[in-house]
Amino acid sequence: MSEPKQDKEHRVIIGLGSNISPEQNLPKALSILKRSISIVQISSAWRTQAVGSPGPDFLNAAVLATTPLSITQLRTQILRPIENSLGRIRTKDPNAPRTIDLDVLIFDDELIDPDLWDYAHMSVPVAELIPDYTNPVTGESLVSLSERLVKSPLVNKSNLELHRASATGDII
Repeated sequence: MSEPKQDKEHRVIIGLGSNISPEQNLPKALSILKRSISIVQISSAWRTQAVGSPGPDFLNAAVLATTPLSITQLRTQILRPIENSLGRIRTKDPNAPRTIDLDVLIFDDELIDPDLWDYAHMSVPVAELIPDYTNPVTGESLVSLSERLVKSPLVNKSNLELHRASATGDII
């Protein structure tokens, strides 16, 4: 039996991260993602230190997209299969190095991952997409938080060009 047709387009922010061949895996993940959902905007890529492990630095980005899928469908039908296809191996260590990590951060303006306010690898790319998104507890906007975080020597904009990833995964 097929899934019921959904008419509502959901607005979603998806975080992307990689610290195993990130220059290849981020564009590949974006290319595959573009085939499944409508990408409206892509952030720059940002280099940050690994969190919770001594692994190599991550390259991180975020996309603003629309999809008729529910959050559960998006995760199970699109994001996890992309991670699997790019060789993501899940271990007991949630901070282990990975080829690709795709996470729903915001869904229909609802914050899904509260770590957005705590970690540069999420907040800095997302601030490029929705700068006025505001922390309901502190009242601080993402752009304000991002401006503070990018002053750190541990957060650097990458030269990797993600905005022109073609449908084949090549950069054009």
